[in-house]
Amino acid sequence: MGVSTSAPEAGVAVVTVDFPPVNALPVQGWYDLAAAVRAAGADPDVRCVVLTAEGRGFNAGVDIKEMQRADGPEALIGANRGCFEAFAAVYECEVPVVAAVQGFCLGGGIGLVGNADAIVASDDAAFGLPELDRGALGAATHLARLVPQHLMRTLYYTSRTVTAQELHRHGSVWSVVPRDRLRGAALDLAREIAAKDGHLIRLAKAAINGIDPVDVRRSYRFEQGFTFEANLSGVADRVRDTFGTDKEHRT
Repeated sequence: MGVSTSAPEAGVAVVTVDFPPVNALPVQGWYDLAAAVRAAGADPDVRCVVLTAEGRGFNAGVDIKEMQRADGPEALIGANRGCFEAFAAVYECEVPVVAAVQGFCLGGGIGLVGNADAIVASDDAAFGLPELDRGALGAATHLARLVPQHLMRTLYYTSRTVTAQELHRHGSVWSVVPRDRLRGAALDLAREIAAKDGHLIRLAKAAINGIDPVDVRRSYRFEQGFTFEANLSGVADRVRDTFGTDKEHRT
């Protein structure tokens, strides 16, 4: 359980997330993930990082129960900062990051894959931001990197999900494979990237980030301000308290 790093072959590091039952990460988990991705990218022997997860789904976002147990704003602040660091670590990783996504990829999961360099998904993968149903805001910055603008807005407002096949048609998912072939497909792509010169691939990553039309750090931080406002006003607690009950979606 937690975040682990392995080196299945030369030039490739695999960072694996495992927080049963649904990979909803606690505050420390986001920081651990950020540290693991940054360390893997800084390793001079690594030329590509694969980000993957164990279990039913890739990522279910933050651990809402952890925030519900907290008396003050510390858990919310911690989750905001932890997500910020993890998303930034993927984006700023010195080498390309390939996200291998199975099952559900929700909330914070969108922040991770939206900042990845490439996505390989299983044919049962679904992507979405249920933030409005969870008393939160954020990661529209990253969803907008996966789908066209108006689709992003509709998905955000409705909390609906989009399939891996649909994202493949939009060009944001590189390939869609059966779940039992996901790891192999992600490693195949990582191996192809890792065959490049290590110094040159780092220059390429820095160059591509440098011409990105959106400053993902600034835009996501802007979104987080509205998340905090929703919590201060009490509306976030009101919505979040319906999570997992028969009152959900009815407020």
